[in-house]
Amino acid sequence: MSEVKKQERDYTPEVDALLPDAIALADSGKVPEAIDTLLALEKQTRNASDVKSTTRLATTIMDIAHKAQDWDLVVSSLSLLAKKHGQLKATIQAIVEQAVSWLDEIKEKAGLEAWFNTAEGVRTVSEGRIFLERERARVTLMLAHYHEKKAETEGLPSLETASEMLSEMQVETYSSMERKEKTQFILEQMRLLMRVAEAKDEQAGTDGKGEGGGEAEWVKVRISGRKVNEAFLTEKENEELKLKYYELMIKYGLHTEAYLDVAKYWYKVWETPSIKSDEGENGKGWLALVHIACFVIVAPHNNEQSDMLNRLFVDPALKKLESLYLLVKCFTTKELSRWPGVESLYGAMLEKTDVFTRETPGGRKRYEDLHTRVIEHNIRVIARYYTRMTLARLTSLLDLSVEKTEETLSRLVVAGTVYARIDRPAGIIDFKAKRGVEDVMNEWSTDMQKLLGLVEKSWMGMNAAMAAQARV
Repeated sequence: MSEVKKQERDYTPEVDALLPDAIALADSGKVPEAIDTLLALEKQTRNASDVKSTTRLATTIMDIAHKAQDWDLVVSSLSLLAKKHGQLKATIQAIVEQAVSWLDEIKEKAGLEAWFNTAEGVRTVSEGRIFLERERARVTLMLAHYHEKKAETEGLPSLETASEMLSEMQVETYSSMERKEKTQFILEQMRLLMRVAEAKDEQAGTDGKGEGGGEAEWVKVRISGRKVNEAFLTEKENEELKLKYYELMIKYGLHTEAYLDVAKYWYKVWETPSIKSDEGENGKGWLALVHIACFVIVAPHNNEQSDMLNRLFVDPALKKLESLYLLVKCFTTKELSRWPGVESLYGAMLEKTDVFTRETPGGRKRYEDLHTRVIEHNIRVIARYYTRMTLARLTSLLDLSVEKTEETLSRLVVAGTVYARIDRPAGIIDFKAKRGVEDVMNEWSTDMQKLLGLVEKSWMGMNAAMAAQARV
């Protein structure tokens, strides 16, 4: 394809005269002769940079092949015309659009093999041509779905082929595609990557973090997820895309056990007007709120988790879920919550949810994590109110063994959540950090400044009183 040149001559009269004869010749069964006749004139119009005439001739050649239902000829004509020296950009775009518009018809009349060959022909022609990036992306999506369906019989290799075809398309950089179509494409990339990752994990018998699993695909899912503009999803007309996106991100968050992120994703789902309005029991809004509460309490404690937990606790919507409201209250109140009591009050209710169900490995794991969060909450409360405590007493308050108590306490100390030092021979835990010389001096300096400020304020008050008496 050469640079755009100025049109040297207008071949419209010659084209007008030739087209009816060529079409009549093709209708009489002489398709190759008709195409050869048109190609001869096409060369002249192309060399003269007559865009309109070249495009008319090229599309007529494609129409003749299509009318003859010779699908191999359609593909070969498309390839031949696109490879012509100095072929015009508008002409290539026109014949590619023609071929794309016939794909459904080809699948219906000639079967999958002819459809596949035509689609691959379009992909070959459009490769490396920026002005055809949209058409290439759309055909690639069709082919990816074709390979995905083949995976039902051929297994993982076909699924990987489908995922790789989509992943190589960097649609976020395409200026010719609308943002909505780009988002749909990226979501399909994420969905297929997840399918490949899950299949690889199942095949390797891992959780995606060991050799032979789908770790690489899970990483790509996260990268693809960052390409989606979440602000764009908040628009009302994009609600379906928003729900699909957060459904995929929730699945990713569960895989990585990022429970706080999962709670945030569920919160975004719950904010959707159509979801939030469905408040009835087992309604979509009710289920979303249940998931938010469950995942935020099972998430590891940090400032962000604490902030979300407290904001959820004061939300009037949570009060409608009495049991969950009381459970969240246990984590927001600076009081001990003994695990046996928590389990007896809320265990049966929690096990009915898909978050803590005992029927899945993930549910059982999260139920154990909930137990850990209750213990960690109790340790933070104890560290807040006690400076020292015996290990035996702490073990009894946490309803744990000595080894488990030390393990949990050590983990919180390493994370910087609490300060503690264990004197094993004496069996005593010190929760108060020893202050250094600088800390003591800084505190003394602060106290002295406060004292001097009070002295100055009192002196000024006394002087004002004495001045008032002297005037009297």
